[in-house]
Amino acid sequence: IVGLGGLGHIAVKLGAAMGAHVTVISTSESKRDDAMKLGAKTFLVSKDDEQMKTAMNSLDLIIDTVSAAHDVGPLINLLKFEGVYCAIGAPTKPLEIGAFALLMKRPTITGSLIGGMKETQEMLDFCGKHNITCDIEKIEATPETIKEAYDRTVKAD
Repeated sequence: IVGLGGLGHIAVKLGAAMGAHVTVISTSESKRDDAMKLGAKTFLVSKDDEQMKTAMNSLDLIIDTVSAAHDVGPLINLLKFEGVYCAIGAPTKPLEIGAFALLMKRPTITGSLIGGMKETQEMLDFCGKHNITCDIEKIEATPETIKEAYDRTVKAD
């Protein structure tokens, strides 16, 4: 799971409840404890070249929840041969993937928005069965706290 925000934290919970070995990939070491509490087994800091090199060819599936523009090339390198990269975040800039990574890995590159009524109901039933809920933070609605919350969201804090 790339990113540990609104989509990412639910993806971690769902994956863990399904019995998957969940790896969280984040730009910040500060998210490690949260990732592990949510059910991740492995945590990678994407800005740490050594961690990324060690994890090369180790993942079957990457679910990328990040909506900010970012380089997906290093993520593709983490996939096993014929692994799957699924974008569910919505960056405003096109994804850039080098041809060599595609030739060597033969990954499936896909994306998803939301399912239909049947899939949504299945997901809600699964969440109910496994007590999966969204983690939220309530703030007092003042101009100052709203600006602070917005700034934190932009910083992915």
